[in-house]
Amino acid sequence: MANVASAEKRNRQRLTRRTRNVTHLSKLRTAVKKVLTAVASKDKKAKELLAETIKVIDKAAKHGVIKRETASRKISRLTKFVNSSAAPAAK
Repeated sequence: MANVASAEKRNRQRLTRRTRNVTHLSKLRTAVKKVLTAVASKDKKAKELLAETIKVIDKAAKHGVIKRETASRKISRLTKFVNSSAAPAAK
């Protein structure tokens, strides 16, 4: 347990930031799962869900929950996945 006032304050700040970060991460993971399940079930809403998910990922990166590079990679891979599944099967 912290014995100094500044250490107690840092601990309170840590808990507040952690709560905020966990909330953003949870929203991000849920959005990604929705896109993946929509693509797996060949749902037509996959493109719409992708747009919403990109917003969530960008917001998480803006708040510093994930790094910009990580956000870019996730967006790129999700977009590639949705586009490849939406394309008609070439024979």
